[in-house]
Amino acid sequence: MRYHAAAIQTAFDCPKDRSEIGARVDRMCAMVEQTVAGYEPFFDVRLFAFPEFAHAAPVYLTVAELRKHLALPVPNEFIDQYLKVCQKLGVFIQTGTFIEAPADRDDVVYNTTVLCGPGGVRSIYRKVNPWIPWEVHASPHDVGADPATMFPVAQTEIGNIGCAICYDWLFPESIRQLAFNGAEVAVRVSAYMDPWGATPPMDWWTLFNRARAAENTMYVVAANQGAQMTGYPPFSWPGGSMVVDFDGRILAQADPGPGEKVVVAPIDLGALRSERQRRRGHDMRSHLRTEAHTYMNAPIFPRAGSAGIDIDGNNRRIHDGRRAAGRLGGPRPSA
Repeated sequence: MRYHAAAIQTAFDCPKDRSEIGARVDRMCAMVEQTVAGYEPFFDVRLFAFPEFAHAAPVYLTVAELRKHLALPVPNEFIDQYLKVCQKLGVFIQTGTFIEAPADRDDVVYNTTVLCGPGGVRSIYRKVNPWIPWEVHASPHDVGADPATMFPVAQTEIGNIGCAICYDWLFPESIRQLAFNGAEVAVRVSAYMDPWGATPPMDWWTLFNRARAAENTMYVVAANQGAQMTGYPPFSWPGGSMVVDFDGRILAQADPGPGEKVVVAPIDLGALRSERQRRRGHDMRSHLRTEAHTYMNAPIFPRAGSAGIDIDGNNRRIHDGRRAAGRLGGPRPSA
């Protein structure tokens, strides 16, 4: 099985109200159709990834304001629109993120992306590691969700597809969990801002995409936000969307800089599966000495539980997490 994946970066101004989301969905659906048509003489583009905050960013600082102005249930009418495109074209779309208002909690929001396919919704992923302290989205960890459900992997006709959002990718444990859940292609839905983005001297964007691909022997399809500061103050995003193979090679990358851009690259499932079967060297998944890594047995960052999530509360939990990490043998934090 060989096909092409497209990482598409958007450059919308951030909406202040959910009534503005529909126009963004119309544009993204058009971009999918245009990409399929444009590359059809050369190859089949079957998998599409859009950035974090493609529908809306958390421009309000409280859960109450986000729920009032921007949050939506998931699934919703926009998911239905993506599903129609998937059915028409035979493609899979990893949506940009929604600010989700869950039906079972009226005091939280999630940062959520959906994998849509020709047969319907294939997975729903809620960001496990919000960018604290500023993001007041809840993690499934905060509300005591079953860990077995936090990193879903969809078995599809184009491979086993998992997803994680932006800051999740700075935690090797999160992406490794996708790998151990069977992911062959990991999608990064991201709004990775300057100065940590796609340019030297940091270039964390490229660094972590390549590292996670190589250490887990998986493809990475990474779509990054390409909006300018005027649309999302105080941050700007450098784009640089890319596709990386299972050895950490960059197969395609958009030039750094704002704006709508599409990059496409081949996903060769046969080659990936052959390598996973053949390798005895550099197969870090099978070489993992789980018993040697005792830090994973001790809780560090506390759950929010029934408490509301806000910036002050996030700062308190960061302080508590730092103290817990210090007790494991690291530098002792100040009080």
